[in-house]
Amino acid sequence: MTEKYKILSNYVKDMSSETPDVESYLFTKSNINEYELDIDISSKPLKNKLIEINTSLKFQNKSRPEKKSYFEVVYASIVKIDDEVKEKKDLQKIILCDVQTDIYPKLEKILINMLVDSGYTDVKFEKKVDFNKLFNDKFN
Repeated sequence: MTEKYKILSNYVKDMSSETPDVESYLFTKSNINEYELDIDISSKPLKNKLIEINTSLKFQNKSRPEKKSYFEVVYASIVKIDDEVKEKKDLQKIILCDVQTDIYPKLEKILINMLVDSGYTDVKFEKKVDFNKLFNDKFN
């Protein structure tokens, strides 16, 4: 293995699209531009230098308590870490930055497809997530 990690597999662990009623659907459709994308990343060590990384994308309206919809995708990645990786900061970068950069385009497509299939056809994520910048801002 020449890289510091290898993604062995990934899958949709959980997917949720909740629109409780017609009023919520109409409200969400009219106010979808107020929805925000949140990303949460967690990891769990497994045996043999394997790590399960769960990346959660939530698309929700936090600012208005009126009737609204909620969308979430949890995407699991099974990653093998190279034996050469010893430093905690290197491992953090792999989990929070490198793997995310690799999987995010597919994960974003899954979320957009779910939104379209749920009746919200005009959703686009104009601003791309820069995991390197987020990582450097947090740890440097």
